[in-house]
Amino acid sequence: MVLPIYLYGTEILKKEAEAADLSDREALAALVSDMKETLASADGCGLAAPQVGVSKRVIIVDGDVVSETYDYLKGFRRTMINPVLLEASDETREYSEGCLSVPGIYADVRRPAKIKVEYYDENLEKHVEEFDRFACRMIQHEMDHLDGHLFVERVAPVRKKLISRKLQGISKGKVSTRYKTKG
Repeated sequence: MVLPIYLYGTEILKKEAEAADLSDREALAALVSDMKETLASADGCGLAAPQVGVSKRVIIVDGDVVSETYDYLKGFRRTMINPVLLEASDETREYSEGCLSVPGIYADVRRPAKIKVEYYDENLEKHVEEFDRFACRMIQHEMDHLDGHLFVERVAPVRKKLISRKLQGISKGKVSTRYKTKG
């Protein structure tokens, strides 16, 4: 089922998400399925459960959407349940980011260049995996949602001032998207 994506200014996006209950396999499978359908419908490369109104530590990323720009992401997909950041490099990279919850706004954000994450996949198998380049970026962006943070909080102060009007508009529902939203 395609779920509405919650927009900038909604309370759930500011809250730290709770750990997903791994014993409730049916509910997790339904949530992951709905998130995948919602992400595909919105044509995004990542989605966190709080963005669809569910305060659980679940994210999905799909590199196919950006594989024309980052060809190494063709076929790269991950479902991460209760992801934990184990390591982050001191080396950083800056990339332009956008977000389905903050439509129409893009800004450069500096993040660690490499990370190591422990997570459960949708079959509840545990993984420890290292990521770099844009895969690393997508995962960090979605994991931020689990801690109640949006990418616009990480932009340079000058840039944040420049986008503040647009952010106010989004929080007041003055935005148009091609996907279902809730504000």
